Amino acid sequence: MKKAIAPVLHSSHDSKLLETWKGLDAIAIGVKLTEKGPIAQSSLVSKSVIDHFDVNLETEISLWPDFTGKAGEIIELPVGAADGIARLYLVGVGDESRENLRKAGAALGRKTKGSGFTVLDGVVGKKDSVVAHAGALALSQYVWNMKSEVKKKSATSFIIYGDFSSEVEKAKILVEAIYTARDLIHTPSNIKTPAWLASQAQAIAGKKKDISVKVRAGRELSRFGGLRAVGGSSPKPGPRMIEVSYAPKGSSKWPHVVLVGKGITFDTGGVSLKRPYDIMMAMKSDMAGAAAVMSTVMAMPDIKPKVRVTALMMCAENALSGTSQRPSDVITQYDGTTVEILDTDAEGRLVLADGLGYARLELKPDYLVDVATLTGAATLGLGKQYAAMYTRNDRLAKKLHELGNVSGDRVWHMPLVDDYSVGLESDIADLNHIASKGHFSGGSITAALFLEEFVGETNWVHLDIAGTGRSDVDAGEFVKGGTGFGPRLLIEWIASL
Repeated sequence: MKKAIAPVLHSSHDSKLLETWKGLDAIAIGVKLTEKGPIAQSSLVSKSVIDHFDVNLETEISLWPDFTGKAGEIIELPVGAADGIARLYLVGVGDESRENLRKAGAALGRKTKGSGFTVLDGVVGKKDSVVAHAGALALSQYVWNMKSEVKKKSATSFIIYGDFSSEVEKAKILVEAIYTARDLIHTPSNIKTPAWLASQAQAIAGKKKDISVKVRAGRELSRFGGLRAVGGSSPKPGPRMIEVSYAPKGSSKWPHVVLVGKGITFDTGGVSLKRPYDIMMAMKSDMAGAAAVMSTVMAMPDIKPKVRVTALMMCAENALSGTSQRPSDVITQYDGTTVEILDTDAEGRLVLADGLGYARLELKPDYLVDVATLTGAATLGLGKQYAAMYTRNDRLAKKLHELGNVSGDRVWHMPLVDDYSVGLESDIADLNHIASKGHFSGGSITAALFLEEFVGETNWVHLDIAGTGRSDVDAGEFVKGGTGFGPRLLIEWIASL
Protein backbone atom coordinates (compact mmCIF):
# COMPACT_ATOMS: atom_id res chain seq x y z
CA MET A 1 0.00 0.00 0.00
CA LYS A 2 1.25 3.47 -0.85
CA LYS A 3 1.58 5.40 2.39
CA ALA A 4 1.41 9.13 2.97
CA ILE A 5 4.30 10.44 5.04
CA ALA A 6 3.18 11.83 8.38
CA PRO A 7 5.01 14.73 10.04
CA VAL A 8 7.09 14.04 13.12
CA LEU A 9 5.58 14.99 16.48
CA HIS A 10 7.67 15.48 19.60
CA SER A 11 7.23 16.99 23.05
CA SER A 12 9.99 18.83 24.90
CA HIS A 13 10.27 20.66 28.18
CA ASP A 14 14.00 21.25 27.92
CA SER A 15 14.83 24.88 28.77
CA LYS A 16 18.14 24.58 26.89
CA LEU A 17 16.12 24.44 23.70
CA LEU A 18 15.04 28.02 24.36
CA GLU A 19 18.60 29.09 25.00
CA THR A 20 20.35 27.57 21.99
CA TRP A 21 17.46 27.25 19.49
CA LYS A 22 19.54 24.41 18.07
CA GLY A 23 18.03 22.55 15.13
CA LEU A 24 15.03 24.84 14.78
CA ASP A 25 13.81 26.47 11.57
CA ALA A 26 10.71 28.22 12.87
CA ILE A 27 8.89 29.16 16.06
CA ALA A 28 5.13 29.41 16.61
CA ILE A 29 3.49 31.49 19.34
CA GLY A 30 -0.22 31.73 20.05
CA VAL A 31 -2.17 34.99 19.94
CA LYS A 32 -5.42 35.23 21.91
CA LEU A 33 -8.57 36.98 20.81
CA THR A 34 -9.62 39.35 23.63
CA GLU A 35 -11.93 42.33 24.11
CA LYS A 36 -8.84 44.53 24.01
CA GLY A 37 -7.70 43.00 20.75
CA PRO A 38 -5.17 40.30 19.87
CA ILE A 39 -2.64 39.59 22.63
CA ALA A 40 0.32 37.19 22.43
CA GLN A 41 0.26 34.33 24.91
CA SER A 42 2.56 34.71 27.89
CA SER A 43 4.79 31.62 28.02
CA LEU A 44 8.40 30.55 28.29
CA VAL A 45 8.57 30.36 24.49
CA SER A 46 7.21 33.87 23.92
CA LYS A 47 9.38 35.36 26.65
CA SER A 48 12.48 33.70 25.22
CA VAL A 49 11.64 34.95 21.72
CA ILE A 50 11.22 38.49 23.02
CA ASP A 51 14.54 38.37 24.85
CA HIS A 52 16.58 36.58 22.22
CA PHE A 53 15.37 38.31 19.09
CA ASP A 54 14.65 41.67 20.68
CA VAL A 55 11.18 41.74 19.18
CA ASN A 56 8.10 43.46 20.61
CA LEU A 57 5.26 41.11 19.83
CA GLU A 58 2.49 43.61 20.55
CA THR A 59 4.10 46.11 18.17
CA GLU A 60 4.42 43.46 15.46
CA ILE A 61 0.78 42.49 15.89
CA SER A 62 -0.35 46.11 15.70
CA LEU A 63 1.21 46.37 12.24
CA TRP A 64 -1.42 43.94 10.96
CA PRO A 65 -4.77 45.71 11.51
CA ASP A 66 -6.78 42.87 9.94
CA PHE A 67 -5.32 40.30 12.34
CA THR A 68 -7.72 39.67 15.21
CA GLY A 69 -6.36 36.55 16.90
CA LYS A 70 -9.22 34.46 15.56
CA ALA A 71 -8.37 30.76 15.54
CA GLY A 72 -6.36 29.85 12.45
CA GLU A 73 -5.13 33.33 11.50
CA ILE A 74 -1.35 33.50 11.02
CA ILE A 75 1.22 36.28 10.79
CA GLU A 76 4.59 35.21 9.41
CA LEU A 77 7.61 37.26 10.50
CA PRO A 78 11.23 36.87 9.35
CA VAL A 79 13.68 36.73 12.25
CA GLY A 80 17.42 36.31 12.83
CA ALA A 81 18.77 33.92 10.24
CA ALA A 82 22.08 33.76 12.12
CA ASP A 83 20.44 31.33 14.53
CA GLY A 84 19.18 29.19 11.66
CA ILE A 85 15.63 30.22 12.50
CA ALA A 86 13.98 31.62 9.42
CA ARG A 87 10.46 32.41 10.56
CA LEU A 88 8.30 33.32 13.51
CA TYR A 89 4.63 32.42 13.25
CA LEU A 90 2.06 34.27 15.33
CA VAL A 91 -0.93 31.96 15.32
CA GLY A 92 -4.46 32.99 16.31
CA VAL A 93 -5.94 30.72 18.99
CA GLY A 94 -9.20 32.56 19.70
CA ASP A 95 -10.33 31.83 23.25
CA GLU A 96 -7.87 28.91 23.55
CA SER A 97 -10.65 26.33 23.62
CA ARG A 98 -9.89 22.81 22.43
CA GLU A 99 -11.67 23.38 19.14
CA ASN A 100 -9.86 26.65 18.50
CA LEU A 101 -6.50 25.07 19.28
CA ARG A 102 -7.44 22.33 16.81
CA LYS A 103 -8.06 25.02 14.18
CA ALA A 104 -4.77 26.71 15.08
CA GLY A 105 -2.94 23.41 14.68
CA ALA A 106 -4.51 22.79 11.28
CA ALA A 107 -3.56 26.29 10.09
CA LEU A 108 0.04 25.93 11.28
CA GLY A 109 0.25 22.48 9.74
CA ARG A 110 -0.92 23.76 6.38
CA LYS A 111 1.41 26.76 6.56
CA THR A 112 4.44 24.50 6.97
CA LYS A 113 3.27 21.63 4.74
CA GLY A 114 6.13 20.06 2.80
CA SER A 115 8.65 22.56 4.17
CA GLY A 116 10.89 20.10 5.97
CA PHE A 117 11.06 22.63 8.83
CA THR A 118 11.57 21.78 12.46
CA VAL A 119 9.03 24.00 14.20
CA LEU A 120 9.03 24.77 17.91
CA ASP A 121 5.34 24.97 18.72
CA GLY A 122 4.61 27.14 21.75
CA VAL A 123 0.95 27.57 20.86
CA VAL A 124 -0.75 25.13 23.25
CA GLY A 125 -0.41 25.37 27.01
CA LYS A 126 -3.06 23.09 28.54
CA LYS A 127 -2.85 19.29 28.61
CA ASP A 128 -6.51 18.79 27.69
CA SER A 129 -5.97 20.44 24.30
CA VAL A 130 -2.63 18.94 23.27
CA VAL A 131 -4.04 15.81 21.61
CA ALA A 132 -6.41 17.87 19.46
CA HIS A 133 -3.76 20.43 18.55
CA ALA A 134 -1.03 17.91 17.77
CA GLY A 135 -3.42 15.76 15.76
CA ALA A 136 -4.46 18.75 13.67
CA LEU A 137 -0.81 19.61 12.95
CA ALA A 138 -0.34 16.17 11.44
CA LEU A 139 -3.70 15.60 9.74
CA SER A 140 -3.54 18.91 7.88
CA GLN A 141 -0.28 17.81 6.24
CA TYR A 142 -1.69 14.65 4.65
CA VAL A 143 -0.79 14.19 0.96
CA TRP A 144 -1.57 11.17 -1.24
CA ASN A 145 -1.14 10.80 -4.98
CA MET A 146 0.26 8.43 -7.59
CA LYS A 147 2.06 10.91 -9.83
CA SER A 148 5.00 9.36 -11.68
CA GLU A 149 7.16 12.41 -11.06
CA VAL A 150 6.64 13.96 -7.68
CA LYS A 151 8.68 16.84 -6.34
CA LYS A 152 10.01 15.44 -3.11
CA LYS A 153 8.86 17.32 -0.05
CA SER A 154 10.33 16.69 3.36
CA ALA A 155 8.17 15.95 6.35
CA THR A 156 7.76 18.73 8.89
CA SER A 157 8.82 18.13 12.49
CA PHE A 158 6.89 19.75 15.32
CA ILE A 159 8.27 20.09 18.83
CA ILE A 160 5.37 20.94 21.12
CA TYR A 161 6.90 22.78 24.04
CA GLY A 162 5.78 21.61 27.46
CA ASP A 163 5.45 18.51 29.61
CA PHE A 164 3.16 16.75 27.15
CA SER A 165 4.90 13.47 26.28
CA SER A 166 1.91 11.20 26.99
CA GLU A 167 -0.51 13.51 25.15
CA VAL A 168 1.74 13.67 22.09
CA GLU A 169 2.15 9.88 22.08
CA LYS A 170 -1.62 9.50 22.15
CA ALA A 171 -1.94 11.97 19.27
CA LYS A 172 0.57 9.93 17.28
CA ILE A 173 -1.50 6.76 17.76
CA LEU A 174 -4.65 8.51 16.54
CA VAL A 175 -2.83 10.07 13.59
CA GLU A 176 -1.43 6.70 12.53
CA ALA A 177 -4.94 5.22 12.56
CA ILE A 178 -6.37 8.06 10.49
CA TYR A 179 -3.47 8.06 8.01
CA THR A 180 -3.99 4.31 7.54
CA ALA A 181 -7.69 4.82 6.89
CA ARG A 182 -7.02 7.69 4.48
CA ASP A 183 -4.40 5.70 2.60
CA LEU A 184 -6.89 2.88 2.06
CA ILE A 185 -9.68 5.24 1.04
CA HIS A 186 -7.58 7.16 -1.49
CA THR A 187 -6.24 4.05 -3.21
CA PRO A 188 -7.96 3.71 -6.62
CA SER A 189 -10.51 0.96 -7.00
CA ASN A 190 -8.67 -0.79 -9.84
CA ILE A 191 -6.08 -1.63 -7.16
CA LYS A 192 -8.36 -1.70 -4.12
CA THR A 193 -10.32 -4.90 -4.63
CA PRO A 194 -11.80 -6.83 -1.70
CA ALA A 195 -8.88 -9.28 -1.98
CA TRP A 196 -6.39 -6.38 -1.88
CA LEU A 197 -8.02 -4.99 1.27
CA ALA A 198 -7.63 -8.42 2.85
CA SER A 199 -3.93 -8.48 1.98
CA GLN A 200 -3.46 -5.02 3.48
CA ALA A 201 -5.16 -6.05 6.71
CA GLN A 202 -2.89 -9.09 6.93
CA ALA A 203 0.23 -7.02 6.22
CA ILE A 204 -0.56 -4.42 8.86
CA ALA A 205 -1.57 -7.07 11.41
CA GLY A 206 1.77 -8.79 10.89
CA LYS A 207 3.47 -5.78 12.45
CA LYS A 208 1.12 -5.62 15.43
CA LYS A 209 0.95 -7.63 18.63
CA ASP A 210 -2.21 -9.55 19.57
CA ILE A 211 -3.90 -8.91 16.20
CA SER A 212 -5.23 -11.76 14.06
CA VAL A 213 -6.93 -11.72 10.66
CA LYS A 214 -9.30 -14.25 9.12
CA VAL A 215 -10.49 -13.84 5.53
CA ARG A 216 -13.61 -15.55 4.20
CA ALA A 217 -14.21 -15.95 0.47
CA GLY A 218 -15.98 -18.24 -1.98
CA ARG A 219 -17.87 -21.10 -0.35
CA GLU A 220 -17.10 -19.73 3.10
CA LEU A 221 -19.58 -16.96 2.30
CA SER A 222 -22.46 -19.29 1.42
CA ARG A 223 -24.66 -17.91 4.24
CA PHE A 224 -23.77 -14.28 3.50
CA GLY A 225 -26.57 -13.59 1.03
CA GLY A 226 -26.17 -9.80 1.02
CA LEU A 227 -22.42 -9.87 0.53
CA ARG A 228 -22.69 -12.42 -2.28
CA ALA A 229 -25.56 -10.58 -4.01
CA VAL A 230 -23.58 -7.34 -4.14
CA GLY A 231 -20.10 -8.78 -4.68
CA GLY A 232 -21.23 -11.32 -7.25
CA SER A 233 -21.40 -8.46 -9.74
CA SER A 234 -17.59 -8.49 -9.76
CA PRO A 235 -16.68 -12.18 -9.40
CA LYS A 236 -12.97 -11.68 -9.96
CA PRO A 237 -11.89 -11.56 -7.16
CA GLY A 238 -15.37 -11.56 -5.58
CA PRO A 239 -16.42 -10.41 -2.11
CA ARG A 240 -14.54 -10.92 1.13
CA MET A 241 -15.42 -10.78 4.81
CA ILE A 242 -12.29 -9.76 6.66
CA GLU A 243 -12.35 -10.40 10.41
CA VAL A 244 -9.67 -8.49 12.31
CA SER A 245 -9.42 -9.26 16.02
CA TYR A 246 -7.61 -7.85 19.04
CA ALA A 247 -7.65 -10.53 21.73
CA PRO A 248 -4.61 -10.60 24.03
CA LYS A 249 -3.98 -13.61 26.23
CA GLY A 250 -6.44 -13.66 29.10
CA SER A 251 -8.97 -11.39 27.37
CA SER A 252 -11.82 -13.92 27.20
CA LYS A 253 -13.58 -12.30 30.18
CA TRP A 254 -13.17 -8.74 28.94
CA PRO A 255 -16.06 -6.83 27.33
CA HIS A 256 -16.31 -7.59 23.62
CA VAL A 257 -16.82 -4.78 21.10
CA VAL A 258 -17.63 -5.75 17.52
CA LEU A 259 -17.28 -3.13 14.79
CA VAL A 260 -18.87 -3.74 11.38
CA GLY A 261 -17.70 -1.63 8.45
CA LYS A 262 -19.18 -1.16 5.00
CA GLY A 263 -16.44 -1.99 2.51
CA ILE A 264 -17.80 -1.26 -0.97
CA THR A 265 -14.58 -0.81 -2.91
CA PHE A 266 -16.44 0.92 -5.75
CA ASP A 267 -20.13 1.63 -6.11
CA THR A 268 -21.59 2.04 -9.58
CA GLY A 269 -25.08 1.51 -8.17
CA GLY A 270 -25.30 -1.73 -10.10
CA VAL A 271 -28.35 -2.12 -12.34
CA SER A 272 -29.86 0.89 -10.56
CA LEU A 273 -26.99 2.90 -12.01
CA LYS A 274 -25.94 6.05 -10.14
CA ARG A 275 -26.98 9.29 -11.82
CA PRO A 276 -25.68 11.83 -12.63
CA TYR A 277 -22.25 10.49 -13.59
CA ASP A 278 -20.23 12.89 -11.42
CA ILE A 279 -21.74 11.33 -8.28
CA MET A 280 -19.81 8.18 -9.12
CA MET A 281 -16.41 9.87 -9.07
CA ALA A 282 -16.18 9.71 -5.27
CA MET A 283 -17.29 6.11 -4.97
CA LYS A 284 -13.83 4.68 -4.35
CA SER A 285 -14.36 6.01 -0.82
CA ASP A 286 -17.46 3.89 -0.23
CA MET A 287 -15.34 1.55 1.88
CA ALA A 288 -14.52 4.27 4.42
CA GLY A 289 -16.46 2.44 7.14
CA ALA A 290 -14.37 -0.70 6.69
CA ALA A 291 -11.18 1.39 6.71
CA ALA A 292 -12.30 3.06 9.94
CA VAL A 293 -13.04 -0.14 11.85
CA MET A 294 -9.85 -1.84 10.69
CA SER A 295 -7.70 1.15 11.65
CA THR A 296 -9.38 1.23 15.05
CA VAL A 297 -8.54 -2.39 15.82
CA MET A 298 -4.96 -1.95 14.60
CA ALA A 299 -4.52 0.82 17.21
CA MET A 300 -5.53 -1.42 20.12
CA PRO A 301 -2.06 -2.86 20.87
CA ASP A 302 -0.87 0.71 21.45
CA ILE A 303 -3.90 1.78 23.49
CA LYS A 304 -4.00 -1.52 25.46
CA PRO A 305 -7.65 -1.37 26.63
CA LYS A 306 -9.10 -4.17 28.75
CA VAL A 307 -11.52 -4.82 25.89
CA ARG A 308 -11.64 -7.44 23.14
CA VAL A 309 -12.28 -5.78 19.80
CA THR A 310 -13.29 -7.39 16.51
CA ALA A 311 -13.71 -5.61 13.18
CA LEU A 312 -15.79 -7.15 10.40
CA MET A 313 -14.93 -5.60 7.05
CA MET A 314 -17.78 -6.42 4.66
CA CYS A 315 -16.02 -5.96 1.33
CA ALA A 316 -17.45 -6.11 -2.18
CA GLU A 317 -17.56 -4.15 -5.40
CA ASN A 318 -21.02 -3.09 -6.56
CA ALA A 319 -20.46 -3.34 -10.30
CA LEU A 320 -22.72 -3.34 -13.35
CA SER A 321 -22.35 -6.69 -15.08
CA GLY A 322 -24.11 -9.80 -16.27
CA THR A 323 -23.93 -11.21 -12.75
CA SER A 324 -25.31 -8.14 -10.98
CA GLN A 325 -28.31 -8.57 -8.74
CA ARG A 326 -31.59 -7.20 -10.08
CA PRO A 327 -34.41 -5.16 -8.64
CA SER A 328 -37.10 -7.73 -7.64
CA ASP A 329 -34.54 -10.35 -6.53
CA VAL A 330 -35.02 -11.92 -3.10
CA ILE A 331 -31.95 -12.79 -1.04
CA THR A 332 -31.41 -14.52 2.29
CA GLN A 333 -29.20 -12.72 4.80
CA TYR A 334 -26.84 -14.51 7.20
CA ASP A 335 -29.45 -14.80 9.97
CA GLY A 336 -32.08 -16.30 7.63
CA THR A 337 -34.07 -13.10 6.99
CA THR A 338 -35.32 -12.82 3.40
CA VAL A 339 -35.08 -9.41 1.73
CA GLU A 340 -36.73 -8.13 -1.43
CA ILE A 341 -34.30 -6.04 -3.49
CA LEU A 342 -35.88 -2.89 -4.90
CA ASP A 343 -32.83 -0.71 -5.55
CA THR A 344 -29.38 -2.20 -6.19
CA ASP A 345 -27.80 1.15 -5.26
CA ALA A 346 -28.91 0.57 -1.66
CA GLU A 347 -26.28 -2.16 -1.37
CA GLY A 348 -24.44 -1.04 1.75
CA ARG A 349 -27.21 -2.06 4.12
CA LEU A 350 -27.25 -5.55 2.58
CA VAL A 351 -23.60 -6.26 3.33
CA LEU A 352 -23.93 -4.68 6.78
CA ALA A 353 -26.97 -6.83 7.56
CA ASP A 354 -24.87 -9.94 7.01
CA GLY A 355 -22.13 -8.58 9.24
CA LEU A 356 -24.54 -7.59 12.00
CA GLY A 357 -26.29 -10.95 11.88
CA TYR A 358 -22.99 -12.81 11.96
CA ALA A 359 -21.77 -10.71 14.89
CA ARG A 360 -24.96 -11.29 16.88
CA LEU A 361 -25.13 -15.03 16.28
CA GLU A 362 -21.46 -16.00 16.33
CA LEU A 363 -19.52 -13.40 18.31
CA LYS A 364 -21.92 -12.48 21.14
CA PRO A 365 -20.80 -8.84 21.46
CA ASP A 366 -21.37 -6.62 24.48
CA TYR A 367 -21.41 -3.68 22.08
CA LEU A 368 -22.13 -3.79 18.36
CA VAL A 369 -21.27 -0.74 16.23
CA ASP A 370 -21.55 -0.39 12.48
CA VAL A 371 -19.89 2.37 10.47
CA ALA A 372 -20.86 3.18 6.89
CA THR A 373 -21.03 5.82 4.20
CA LEU A 374 -24.63 4.73 3.92
CA THR A 375 -27.08 7.43 2.82
CA GLY A 376 -26.93 10.82 1.18
CA ALA A 377 -30.00 11.58 3.30
CA ALA A 378 -27.76 11.76 6.38
CA THR A 379 -26.25 14.99 5.06
CA LEU A 380 -29.57 16.77 4.50
CA GLY A 381 -30.16 17.66 8.13
CA LEU A 382 -26.64 17.43 9.52
CA GLY A 383 -24.44 18.65 6.68
CA LYS A 384 -20.90 17.31 6.73
CA GLN A 385 -19.81 18.27 10.22
CA TYR A 386 -21.69 15.57 12.15
CA ALA A 387 -22.25 11.88 11.49
CA ALA A 388 -25.75 10.56 12.05
CA MET A 389 -25.83 8.27 15.11
CA TYR A 390 -28.67 5.83 15.80
CA THR A 391 -29.11 3.79 18.97
CA ARG A 392 -31.80 2.99 21.55
CA ASN A 393 -29.25 3.45 24.33
CA ASP A 394 -29.52 7.12 25.32
CA ARG A 395 -26.72 6.86 27.86
CA LEU A 396 -24.32 5.44 25.28
CA ALA A 397 -25.43 8.04 22.74
CA LYS A 398 -24.65 10.84 25.18
CA LYS A 399 -21.21 9.42 25.85
CA LEU A 400 -20.38 9.05 22.17
CA HIS A 401 -21.61 12.57 21.48
CA GLU A 402 -19.37 13.97 24.21
CA LEU A 403 -16.35 11.95 23.07
CA GLY A 404 -17.01 13.04 19.50
CA ASN A 405 -16.76 16.67 20.50
CA VAL A 406 -13.46 15.97 22.25
CA SER A 407 -11.93 13.81 19.52
CA GLY A 408 -13.10 15.84 16.53
CA ASP A 409 -15.22 13.01 15.06
CA ARG A 410 -18.55 14.57 15.97
CA VAL A 411 -21.83 12.62 16.01
CA TRP A 412 -25.46 13.60 16.53
CA HIS A 413 -28.11 11.33 18.05
CA MET A 414 -30.89 10.79 15.53
CA PRO A 415 -34.31 9.21 16.18
CA LEU A 416 -35.31 5.68 15.27
CA VAL A 417 -38.91 6.48 14.33
CA ASP A 418 -40.91 3.30 14.88
CA ASP A 419 -43.82 4.61 12.81
CA TYR A 420 -41.59 4.35 9.74
CA SER A 421 -40.95 0.62 10.22
CA VAL A 422 -44.05 -0.36 8.26
CA GLY A 423 -42.24 0.94 5.18
CA LEU A 424 -39.96 -2.11 5.36
CA GLU A 425 -42.83 -4.56 4.78
CA SER A 426 -42.72 -6.72 1.67
CA ASP A 427 -45.42 -8.76 -0.06
CA ILE A 428 -43.00 -11.55 -0.98
CA ALA A 429 -40.19 -11.49 1.62
CA ASP A 430 -39.65 -10.72 5.28
CA LEU A 431 -38.48 -7.19 4.45
CA ASN A 432 -37.83 -4.80 1.62
CA HIS A 433 -34.59 -2.90 2.13
CA ILE A 434 -35.49 0.67 1.17
CA ALA A 435 -38.74 1.20 3.12
CA SER A 436 -40.65 1.65 -0.11
CA LYS A 437 -44.07 1.38 1.48
CA GLY A 438 -45.49 4.50 3.04
CA HIS A 439 -43.19 7.04 1.36
CA PHE A 440 -41.90 8.32 4.68
CA SER A 441 -38.72 9.96 3.34
CA GLY A 442 -36.12 10.12 6.15
CA GLY A 443 -33.81 7.86 4.18
CA SER A 444 -31.10 7.76 6.83
CA ILE A 445 -33.69 6.82 9.48
CA THR A 446 -35.31 4.05 7.44
CA ALA A 447 -31.88 2.63 6.57
CA ALA A 448 -31.09 2.49 10.28
CA LEU A 449 -34.43 0.81 10.98
CA PHE A 450 -33.58 -1.83 8.38
CA LEU A 451 -30.22 -2.53 10.04
CA GLU A 452 -31.87 -2.72 13.45
CA GLU A 453 -33.81 -5.76 12.22
CA PHE A 454 -30.55 -7.75 12.36
CA VAL A 455 -29.12 -6.79 15.76
CA GLY A 456 -31.61 -8.46 18.12
CA GLU A 457 -31.17 -7.37 21.73
CA THR A 458 -27.53 -6.35 21.36
CA ASN A 459 -26.24 -2.97 22.50
CA TRP A 460 -26.13 -1.48 19.00
CA VAL A 461 -25.01 1.82 17.49
CA HIS A 462 -25.18 2.77 13.82
CA LEU A 463 -22.95 5.56 12.49
CA ASP A 464 -23.91 6.90 9.07
CA ILE A 465 -20.76 8.76 7.94
CA ALA A 466 -21.85 9.56 4.39
CA GLY A 467 -21.33 13.27 5.05
CA THR A 468 -18.33 13.22 7.36
CA GLY A 469 -16.46 10.43 5.57
CA ARG A 470 -15.68 12.56 2.51
CA SER A 471 -14.61 16.16 2.05
CA ASP A 472 -15.30 18.18 -1.08
CA VAL A 473 -12.55 20.69 -0.27
CA ASP A 474 -8.95 20.73 0.87
CA ALA A 475 -9.14 22.73 4.11
CA GLY A 476 -8.42 22.51 7.82
CA GLU A 477 -7.61 19.00 9.03
CA PHE A 478 -9.04 17.46 5.88
CA VAL A 479 -7.88 16.89 2.34
CA LYS A 480 -10.25 16.63 -0.58
CA GLY A 481 -11.44 13.05 -0.55
CA GLY A 482 -11.54 10.60 2.33
CA THR A 483 -11.32 12.16 5.79
CA GLY A 484 -10.58 9.04 7.81
CA PHE A 485 -13.58 9.77 10.04
CA GLY A 486 -14.27 7.31 12.85
CA PRO A 487 -11.06 5.95 14.41
CA ARG A 488 -10.59 8.90 16.77
CA LEU A 489 -14.08 8.50 18.21
CA LEU A 490 -13.99 4.72 18.37
CA ILE A 491 -10.53 4.57 19.93
CA GLU A 492 -11.44 7.14 22.58
CA TRP A 493 -14.66 5.30 23.37
CA ILE A 494 -13.10 1.84 23.59
CA ALA A 495 -10.32 3.22 25.80
CA SER A 496 -13.00 4.57 28.16
CA LEU A 497 -14.79 1.23 28.67
